[in-house]
Formats: sequence, structure tokens, C-alpha cells
Amino acid sequence: MAQQSTVPAVRARKGGTPIVMVTAYDAPTGRIADEAGVVVILVGDSVAMVVLGYGDTLQVTVEDMAHHTAAVARTEPTALLVADLPWLSYHLGPADAVRNAARLVRAGAQAVKLEGGRKRLPVVEALLDAEIPVMGHLGLTPQSVHAMGGFKVQAKDASAAHALVDDAVALAGAGCFSIVLEGVPDRVAAAVTEAVDVPTIGIGAGPWCDGQVLVFHDVAGLEDRVLPKFVRRYGALKAAGVAAIAAYAADVRARRFPNDAESYHLPDGVDLDVEAAPYGGLRKLP
Repeated sequence: MAQQSTVPAVRARKGGTPIVMVTAYDAPTGRIADEAGVVVILVGDSVAMVVLGYGDTLQVTVEDMAHHTAAVARTEPTALLVADLPWLSYHLGPADAVRNAARLVRAGAQAVKLEGGRKRLPVVEALLDAEIPVMGHLGLTPQSVHAMGGFKVQAKDASAAHALVDDAVALAGAGCFSIVLEGVPDRVAAAVTEAVDVPTIGIGAGPWCDGQVLVFHDVAGLEDRVLPKFVRRYGALKAAGVAAIAAYAADVRARRFPNDAESYHLPDGVDLDVEAAPYGGLRKLP
């Protein structure tokens, strides 16, 4: 049986075997991720886009996140379970952030993730004072999509790169146990990884981070949408699912499903005055 992953154990993996992290949003995806041996499961606010059908992450609420976190938590994964604090759940001040984070912890999260650098330090400190572990998130922060002018690679010049490193050092110094780096040049991610004493987890940040995270649906091929260049698809579950449902539909239309072995039968000796009609349904015997 796999050993339970914890916040201190993840933090201690700095510079060791790369940390494998993947998103999950319900019991089936949580079980698959955990049985595959990932170290961290993230109930991401990406649920808004890949499960709920929105165009960005801004529509998802604390209620949504608690609902999906609880579904994954019920599978009792050995992976560390981290939940995203959604947009506007921590932007109004530390007290509001703690209340909202507590809802995710009560739903089963062992830690929360939030986006932003130095300006989030009061929130990070308040969460840690409430004994809620915090994972940081820098670079392309999807909750800032409008301010950034779209989903664009960040820290592409020296000034922005230095600012990103400074933000990472500040988050680590405040007590974040790890930091996600999204959508930044590989050399910038390498500089951050070198500068902080906590693990960095990359997504579109090159190979030099202490770990990697991807969205479950992208890895498994549950969607066939155009993928960012940093995603590698390892499965084709959507194609397999469409083929399975199409085969089922064909069997239903041809009356090949259900067959006799897939049907329930009356016990021997029980007789009724009805019999199956030729094209379905029941009719009275004469």
C-alpha cells in the first residue's frame, strides 16, 4: 500500500525525484490519478473549463470548489489533496480568505493553492496562522487573464523575470510549501527553482522544475480540443468513449442488447398470463 503523501513530505522532495501532480475533479478521476501513483492531486479551478464548460476559470465559486473537492476526498487518496482557492475568494482580505479556505479544508483538502506574488503575502500569512498549508502559483495566473490580456507566456524580459524570482522568494519565505510556475520560459523557471528552497512544480515552464502538473483531461485525452504546446497527450479516452457509446447504441437499435444473460427471469414454476410481444412490451395471453 502506498504511503500517505503529506505537506512536509512534498516539501522535502526539493531537488529529489520529480513530483508528479495532476488535476482531478470527481471520484472517478481522483481514483485513477491516485492508482496511477501521482504524489499530488489538485482540485483545480480549471474545473470551470474542462468540466463545467466555461471559457475561463473566473466563473467557478467556492461552493463549486468545495463540491468537487469533497468528491475527490471521498476516494481517500494517498496523494496529497490540494484545492484551488477560486477568483475573489481571497482577494478581499485575509479574514475572507481564511473562511473560504476553511470550507475547502472541511471538504477534504489538505492544502490550498492561490495565485499571485508579494501582494498575497498577508493572505498567505493568515492562512498559515490558521494552520492551512499554502501552495503558491506564479507566472501565467489564469485568474488574471483579463489583466494579462489573455493566456500569454509571462516573464519574457529580464525585468519581469527578476520580479518573478523575487515573488517566488517572498512566497517561499512566507511559508508556502511549494510553488506552481505556469507559462514562463524554461530558463526563468530554472532560476526560480534555484532561488527557492521549496519545490517548484511546472506547467508550461520547461523541464528544470522540481515537478510537473497537467490537467487530467488533457493527459488522458478526454477532450480533443487544441492543446497548448506544453501538453503531451498520453491517452485517447474521448475517442474510446465515443466508440463505446456508439457500439452500445448500435446494439440497442439492433436489439442485440440486452441479451438473455443480461436479463432477469422469473423463478421456475412461476407463470404469468402475459408474454413478450414480438416488438417489445407485454400483451395478454388469449
